[in-house]
Amino acid sequence: MQRYSDYSGKNVMVVGMAKSGISAAKLLLKRGASVFLYDAKPKENFGENVSALLEHCTDLLGKDPSAYISSMDALVLSPGVPTRLPFIRKAYALCKDVISEIELGYRCSKGDFVAISGANGKTTTTALTGEIFKASGRHTQVLGNIGQPISEEADLTTDDGIVVAETAALQLETIKFFHPKVAALLNLTENHLDRFITMEAYCAAKLRMFENQQPDDIAVLNYDDLNCRRYAAYVKSRLLWFSTSNDVVEGAFMKDGHLIFRMDGRDTDIIDVEEIRIPGLHNLQNAMAATCIAMSQGVSPDVIRNVLKTFPGVEHRIEFVREVNNICFINDSKATTPEATIKAIDTMKRPTVLILGGYDKHLEFDSLFEHFGSIISDIVILGVTADKIAAAAQKAGYKRVHRAADFSDAVRTAYRLCPSGGNVLLSPACASWDMFDNFEQRGQVFKDIVSRF
Repeated sequence: MQRYSDYSGKNVMVVGMAKSGISAAKLLLKRGASVFLYDAKPKENFGENVSALLEHCTDLLGKDPSAYISSMDALVLSPGVPTRLPFIRKAYALCKDVISEIELGYRCSKGDFVAISGANGKTTTTALTGEIFKASGRHTQVLGNIGQPISEEADLTTDDGIVVAETAALQLETIKFFHPKVAALLNLTENHLDRFITMEAYCAAKLRMFENQQPDDIAVLNYDDLNCRRYAAYVKSRLLWFSTSNDVVEGAFMKDGHLIFRMDGRDTDIIDVEEIRIPGLHNLQNAMAATCIAMSQGVSPDVIRNVLKTFPGVEHRIEFVREVNNICFINDSKATTPEATIKAIDTMKRPTVLILGGYDKHLEFDSLFEHFGSIISDIVILGVTADKIAAAAQKAGYKRVHRAADFSDAVRTAYRLCPSGGNVLLSPACASWDMFDNFEQRGQVFKDIVSRF
């Protein structure tokens, strides 16, 4: 199976000039390619990073790339680029090598890969798994959708090292040879239907992470997720399950309040679940997935236990910001689906004002209101999805709905509404792209506003 690629003298078009596109272009230049930069936006919309690249690349920014497709050897797509665009369909018709940035990064890297995906929890699990491998002493790079493109550090990989990669459906859609030694699928719930249209197409993209695996590789799946169980038949590698409510043949499960790992007929007591630092049932599942990955690769249970006791979680995911006038502010900007927000709600122990709304990924919000119970005192809504959320609230009979004029107004309104001893929770259940560049920016703006109270 192909792994290392020589792009010397090849014509390669990089499509989409956000962070992953810039990293891909830099890597291709190092590998001797003639690089063509395309984005729907003209070069005036980009900063110094792209301007510097244009000194060495052909500028197609804001232009029609169709006429160049026949002369290309390959196209490298950024995650946000739909494959249904006419010039990409033309590339497929001409049998061009159309790949994602993670595919390019993989081809140009060394060592083993761990791929972690899922609608929810993948960032936390990726960061946690990376910390476990680092603590074991192995050369480890934590890359992919978590924030650092694989292409950015491909030249720093080593033969005996490991890359722990967060992989999203938008990236997996256009892989070819991407072959993780361990692939973990945390859950399969509706997401990105604005792009994939159907749940079946979204699941198919996720499942591509397993397609190049061999019988001696490892697949990790969530037994408590019905869709994961449904699609397990597509996995041809060795299967490890994790479950918070069921015993499993091989993998991680709960017994007498302890996280147990089972493999090759042997049970290993990893940790008392009360000692796991990151809170919530969903984080117990994340810890189980990370345990399956690490134990299958020979990491010591003592190393795993120590990291689970100390790992604080990731920025923008149920992140405590500060307390003001006996009100706690919690940043969960990473929650871009209703399911992710439900997981955050389930960790709240005090009356909570919830900030909701953002870019429309064509998801439904009815399930949110079923989980409110008495813990959510009020919601503040904004963004493109505000009307959709308001309609779901009305349908559920939930009346404590407040509209905000903008993001700053939403945070201030939530603060005003929150009772003493309560929480203000930013957990939007939506992507950020209607107001921000990404969820990180949204979370940082939230923290900046709160810091001024």
